[in-house]
Amino acid sequence: MIQRTATRIEARPIDHADHSWQRLLSESVTTPDALLRRLDLDPTTWLHGADKGHRLFPIRVPEPYLSRIARGDPDDPLLRQVLPLSSEAETYPGFVSDPLQESGSMPATGLIRKYDSRALLMVTGQCAINCRYCFRRHFPYEDHRLSPEDRAQALKALSDDTRINEVIFSGGDPLVANDRLLSAWAEALAAIPHIRRLRVHTRLPVVIPQRVSDSLIKWLSGSRLQAVVVIHVNHPAELDADTQRALGRLKAAGVTLLNQSVILKGVNDSTRVLTELSERLFECGVLPYYLHAFDPVAGAHHFEVSDDKARELVRQLITVLPGFLVPRLVREIPGRPGKTPLDLFA
Repeated sequence: MIQRTATRIEARPIDHADHSWQRLLSESVTTPDALLRRLDLDPTTWLHGADKGHRLFPIRVPEPYLSRIARGDPDDPLLRQVLPLSSEAETYPGFVSDPLQESGSMPATGLIRKYDSRALLMVTGQCAINCRYCFRRHFPYEDHRLSPEDRAQALKALSDDTRINEVIFSGGDPLVANDRLLSAWAEALAAIPHIRRLRVHTRLPVVIPQRVSDSLIKWLSGSRLQAVVVIHVNHPAELDADTQRALGRLKAAGVTLLNQSVILKGVNDSTRVLTELSERLFECGVLPYYLHAFDPVAGAHHFEVSDDKARELVRQLITVLPGFLVPRLVREIPGRPGKTPLDLFA
């Protein structure tokens, strides 16, 4: 008989866990000097600006991702996503610390309710990589760490609201948490009858493919909940052979794989790059899902692409890709019940 809810998350051991990803995470590059030296970039040109941006939002780049960045090329699209700049300290009208106004959508610690049938559970505030354009780069994660009591409160809120049929593991990056804790969360959610799906939003299979371990596959595929993993890839160069193998393991385990990208100046604001990205994703067993219009977060003005240009890019994609490989161009507007599609033919 299914129990209606659990009052406590108990992390139980999982056999044969692969901890190599945790070592790779712990060895991430975390200083501007180390990043520049590793990539053969001139410190006299880049160090001052990198230090300035780093003080606002610290660097974190794991080795598997770092190895895909071209050495000596300051315009590399992967580097652009992780290299701090002095311009991050500048202020621009309309660029704010909480562009999606999430602070007013948290009925319980760690739980975000913006949608009628879905709830976001902020499993951890940690990330494996600090993306410079992140819309949560200013989020007060320290105020939302989940104690055992907070976990019980979140589960009660999820259990009490029968409209919720899907829970989204978010963060930070939820897969930074260990598999014992994640397995316990999945088990507790599966005990709530009206919850049907578990969605995991993560960058880890991309930035540290070793994270797709036996223990992850075990709890993700072993639940009654239908599992969906939404990865975050902005450029085809992020998808190497190791990442393809990791994604293949998830697909073979019956996990639905989707991708969401953000339209970013100097990274993927071209039809050629977006076309290659969709084709490469499909080779890896992943369907393009969303192409997000840029969220105006303070410190990331240099990534801004206008909505008009984003629309034109997608109109061009429609002419060269089959429909199932064209991501939906959307913007998240605070207060609306879901993502807002940007009309391509207005």
